[in-house]
Amino acid sequence: MQTEGAVAITAKRLTLALCAAGVVGGAVGAIAVNHNNATAAAEAAAAANVPAPASVPAPVAATPAPVAGNATAVGLPDFTKIVSHNGPAVVNIRVVGSAKAQQRQMPQFDEDDPFFEFFRRFQQPQQPRGGNGGRGEVVYGAGSGFIVSPDGVILTNAHVVRDADEVTVKLQDRREYRAKVLGSDTKTDVAVLKIDAKNLPVVPLGNTRNLQVGEWVLAIGSPFGLESTVTAGVVSAKGRSLPGDSVPFIQTDVAVNPGNSGGPLFNTRGEVVGINSQIYSQTGGYQGLSFAIPIDAAIRIKDQIVATGKVQHAQLGVGLQDIGQDFADSFKLDTPDGALVSNVQRGSAADKAGLKSGDVIRKVNGQPIVASGDLSALVAVAKPGERVVLDVWRDGHIVQVNATLGSANDKPDASARNALASADSGAKLGLALRPLDPMEKRQSGIPSGLLIEDAGGAAQMAGVQPGDVLLAVNGKQVSSVAQVRDVVGKSSKSVALLIQRGDDRIFIPVRIG
Repeated sequence: MQTEGAVAITAKRLTLALCAAGVVGGAVGAIAVNHNNATAAAEAAAAANVPAPASVPAPVAATPAPVAGNATAVGLPDFTKIVSHNGPAVVNIRVVGSAKAQQRQMPQFDEDDPFFEFFRRFQQPQQPRGGNGGRGEVVYGAGSGFIVSPDGVILTNAHVVRDADEVTVKLQDRREYRAKVLGSDTKTDVAVLKIDAKNLPVVPLGNTRNLQVGEWVLAIGSPFGLESTVTAGVVSAKGRSLPGDSVPFIQTDVAVNPGNSGGPLFNTRGEVVGINSQIYSQTGGYQGLSFAIPIDAAIRIKDQIVATGKVQHAQLGVGLQDIGQDFADSFKLDTPDGALVSNVQRGSAADKAGLKSGDVIRKVNGQPIVASGDLSALVAVAKPGERVVLDVWRDGHIVQVNATLGSANDKPDASARNALASADSGAKLGLALRPLDPMEKRQSGIPSGLLIEDAGGAAQMAGVQPGDVLLAVNGKQVSSVAQVRDVVGKSSKSVALLIQRGDDRIFIPVRIG
């Protein structure tokens, strides 16, 4: 009985295994089984000199069965050549740093924020040495990278080598080199390393312009320290704007994990189209969404670092808001797409180009802007001095605005800042104010008020935000900076600000004593 039971269990397991296999190749298996049964029946009938039974049909030549394992027949890519040819140019990166420097692994979100678990940089978990609470102790990290120049220039993520005291690069042939960090850019999460070597294998670089959603892509890296690991998937989306970032990410479903950071993302032609940088995860491991930095943006950063050792980002100089259906209806837009200009920084590229509050930017150089993050991402990867053509919705029709981008390192015009800040001179509210222009009054329906272009100090702590409209101070309507200064100057401990925010009017108390 025990033997029969064992046989029964084995048969059951075999049945389950066959069912699992059938999920992948059920159609092929069914055809193969039918073909085998028909052949056996025909042979048996011939031996008995009787016709084959009609219930077992012979295979039909007009509808051939697909060939199992034939990638071309089912349209699946063969990545073996890409791996064998480009794998040697993918490297493993080990870093040594301090525990204190490695504590900033994630953007700071409240635990109740839906994005609290969103952005985990998938660097190898750090392991502090000793038992002194990790303070100042040596820790180790790991990531991936790829060689872009035969003389040892390597691309990786900035967060992989952030605050590292020592960086070691290990090639696929087991050779190891001490690497120098030529430079890194935290805004785009790109870093450039250099090792002292020559005649190294390099990866071919592609571009993201021709990359299509649904296209197969391949990642090579060192997840969890497992070197030269290959995973594949498809492009889920392009130009993905993420909270807290200014990069138009490539979204994929390629399995990436801690240690894949900085590794290359290949297309089916064997060209690098991105640098694996982030994942969506609620556990710290892969959950189906990964994000890569477009190689076009990464190369721009690399070229600046190699040439000058630093990176300059462009700046338009506008405050932006997303367009909802209510805004679309108000501005008579056919779709709720675009970036609404809430304010324009004086002396900025936008100001010089003639952009105004209330403009809706629909395209940049012909590329559609769906959300405000799309515009921010495009500007962030551009260079200062680049000229851009903006399609702007203004007064019910499209106008084209030409702008020459400024530098993000440029400071606002001092005279303009001093004029704006004069409203809180002596009272230290921390507000930069200006009167609403006629278009803003017409579009907002607010007959009189002051636009808050910047908020700091006491006002910021109280909850006042740039883009708010100041209507009254201590119950007295204000329409000029002088009126605000006069009312605030007569107050000793606090003032009550009446603020228009969207469709809401709220009073915000600000302590000035």
